[in-house]
Amino acid sequence: MRQVLPLLAAIAILLGGFHVWVPGFLRSENMLDLAQQISVNAIIAFGMTLTILIGGIDLSVGALVALVGTITVAVLARGEPETQSLARLLLGLGAGLGVAALFGVFSGACASKTRMPPFIITLATMQVARGLALRFNEGRPMHVPEVQSAFLELGNGRVLGIPIPVLIMLICFALTALLLHGTLFGRHLYAIGGNRTAAWLCGVPLLHRETLVYMLCSILAGVAGLIHASQLYSAEPASGAGFELNAIAAVVVGGTSFTGGIGTMHGTLLGAVIIGILDKGLNQAGVHFSLQYIVKGLVILGAVYVDVLRRRGKA
Repeated sequence: MRQVLPLLAAIAILLGGFHVWVPGFLRSENMLDLAQQISVNAIIAFGMTLTILIGGIDLSVGALVALVGTITVAVLARGEPETQSLARLLLGLGAGLGVAALFGVFSGACASKTRMPPFIITLATMQVARGLALRFNEGRPMHVPEVQSAFLELGNGRVLGIPIPVLIMLICFALTALLLHGTLFGRHLYAIGGNRTAAWLCGVPLLHRETLVYMLCSILAGVAGLIHASQLYSAEPASGAGFELNAIAAVVVGGTSFTGGIGTMHGTLLGAVIIGILDKGLNQAGVHFSLQYIVKGLVILGAVYVDVLRRRGKA
């Protein structure tokens, strides 16, 4: 509760401030649109939380958003329009998420076996993923075939008035929160982040756990990539730039420590909400995009400083 209450207070202050600054900001339709915008960043941030908890990081998630969307749409666009079917849709989704999983397995295995810094490993895989995405259609956007309405519903449809991306985000949150806070696997992640050597001496299978963490992070980035391509009605090979930074911002603002071993999934969700409110509120208030970067940078700096004070107090 000591972590959650300050985040809830920050959300309430931001909503109240933008309600005064931007007339109609708290309208129900605007809030649903805000939730839909938050969903992509939150899904990526859930995976990023797992990697940061074990003392790692994944910079490739933004490029994977573009690569997964590009691969999926490329599969959907193959053949004649009248041949589009559920089987082709499943094939496209499987191909995109499968490639994302392979990237995650590679990054996790390299981080665990070679002990190269995860920053460098995922910086390299980010470049590879971005280059592969740009190889499709000579880097130009690829439109989703109109007959693939099921895929378009993924990012634009609603169920009982609730956007489908929001429902997917909530499902991902529930699954990752259960995995982290309710299983032996989650306790192992905290142990690895708290003291890697001690975790190894206690019998924690480091290679398996780290590889699985990076694979889950990449798959979640792939899910976000599917939603993002659906929302754009096309695959943009250059999309996803900076998504990894927004995800890291949500994780850090949510209270996860960059040193590893400290953090919660519900904190990340609230952190994503805070970043989303800032983005949408400043946009609707007409604040220049350059100032928006400055504000988010100061928010991240403040969150990291709070973490430093917290660890200093415990020490």
